[in-house]
Amino acid sequence: MSPELLLLLLAALTSESTADSTGLKFIVAFPENIASYHPDAAENKIRITALLPDTNVVIKVYNNPETRTLASGDTWEYTPVATMELIGAGISDKILQITSNNLITVHAVYLKKDSVQTTLLRPDDKLDKEYLVPPIPVIEGTSHPADMVTSAVTERSPFKLIIINTEKDNKVKVEHAEPKDVSLLPHQIAQLSLTTEDVSRVVKADEPVAVLFGHSCAIRENCTCAQLYTLLPPDKKEQFKFYIPPFLAKDAKSETHVLLSESGSNRVIPYNPNSPVVETAGTAVLYRPGALFNLIPEKDFGSCSVINSIADTENIAVILVHKDFTDGVRVGDLPLESPEWQQLVGTDFVSTDVALASGKTVIWHTGTSKMAVYYVGIRKGALFGNPAPIISKIPDFRGCVVSPEVLKIGEEADGWRESLKYCRDNDLELVSFPEGATPEPYLQQNYAGEG
Repeated sequence: MSPELLLLLLAALTSESTADSTGLKFIVAFPENIASYHPDAAENKIRITALLPDTNVVIKVYNNPETRTLASGDTWEYTPVATMELIGAGISDKILQITSNNLITVHAVYLKKDSVQTTLLRPDDKLDKEYLVPPIPVIEGTSHPADMVTSAVTERSPFKLIIINTEKDNKVKVEHAEPKDVSLLPHQIAQLSLTTEDVSRVVKADEPVAVLFGHSCAIRENCTCAQLYTLLPPDKKEQFKFYIPPFLAKDAKSETHVLLSESGSNRVIPYNPNSPVVETAGTAVLYRPGALFNLIPEKDFGSCSVINSIADTENIAVILVHKDFTDGVRVGDLPLESPEWQQLVGTDFVSTDVALASGKTVIWHTGTSKMAVYYVGIRKGALFGNPAPIISKIPDFRGCVVSPEVLKIGEEADGWRESLKYCRDNDLELVSFPEGATPEPYLQQNYAGEG
């Protein structure tokens, strides 16, 4: 069976079964990378992957739409004009809108020269009105709220929040930010500077927004600086457990920290390979030089992810799964070849890293287990990445389930023609089992090898 086949099953999608990374409407902004006066132009990219056939995607910049129809599994790589890069402070309308008639995932690549960051976008209907802002990491040579801050030198400028408004008039408030109150028209962007001491910050908006946290040019190594940004998850006001794959701290253990933001408090925890689990009722972001990773809470593990590799980059998938279910992991059609699983000390989880070929890679599980999958890119020795887009949270031995199946039994026993008509009238499909057959072998026979 090819996992490229994203199964169309019987029922409509439900909020419980769909992943936070799949949707129909997205908004995108492109933070300043290194500096607006840098001699190299931005080469930002958007990767849009269709999950269903006949997917009509519209990308709108200002009032200029561009349309493309994608088949199931196709990816559209769109390159916006370099002038879409945000410059300076204040309010902007440099926003890109993406709409689709079917489910898609959207992955943004922020690129200028060798400064690369990536982020997995959330659809508009998964955005929210409240976000917890993580504490600002202390980076030698980069401005921290306690230091002298100037906008004239990029690496000495403050960390920022970039607030991206959705489709309604909005008011946004952030204590300990400058400005702390902003009013936004539909699809406007505000940049807020974090110039006070490191304190607990909460973004509160009247309508849903997306929030980027980071810096245009954080010091990385040898006095070079590069962009550092991540898209914050909404505050779900729940206690979550986060497992940290060792690869995310590769070659930088002593410089890696977990930035925790809870309601009313901030904590910065040094990465400890002997204690690779954190629990918080808030945001958990892993910082290492050059990268901010939103850690995936255990409750958001999935069964199927898709990754599009980046050219001129070492592309890697980092997979975290329960130690008893490693045999079910598949990359494309194949099981992992001689994986080196690393035990997360004190837990039942293990992780491994897998080199990815160019193009698109589907990572899924054949059993009942769920996984966490991260995309990691390495370019010129610098590591960056994000959680991989989750297609499905429903484990299935047949592949990636886009739409969950539901068994419905008719109210009355009837003949084949009558049953077929009943199913068609209710937008269902008739399922029948050969005499003596059990459902599972029948489903294997009818789905295996299709596509």
